[in-house]
Amino acid sequence: MSAAEKPAGARTIDELLAEARSRLRRVEPQEAAERAEHGAVLVDTRPASFRDRDGAIPGALVIERNHLEWRFDPASDAKVPEATGYDVEVVVFCDEGYSSSLAADSLRALGLHRATDVIGGFQAWKAAGLPVISGD
Repeated sequence: MSAAEKPAGARTIDELLAEARSRLRRVEPQEAAERAEHGAVLVDTRPASFRDRDGAIPGALVIERNHLEWRFDPASDAKVPEATGYDVEVVVFCDEGYSSSLAADSLRALGLHRATDVIGGFQAWKAAGLPVISGD
């Protein structure tokens, strides 16, 4: 098999993303803000450089993508206090709403059945005029 030949069973990232999103009820930024007002945990998975450059959402919990599952698995010794159980509502966002779909689906696989993500990510939140703390 050549390096460019796709192995049997391999899927493209577009296929993986579509599968993940088929299991989510994604939310627009305004709905994410409303859910946060009613107890949902907003989780910013963007790298520090993006938060420094563009700002952050007030009250959002910052957990970079590579730690997310450990921090939200209720059975993990590394969980955050917000990981109170499998019924916690987690709304994940990334920069533009792509990796957050994969992340939210991963949380759902852990049993967090109310996990979802923000359509358009942080950039859509900011464009909607919702609160942002300066990154500078």
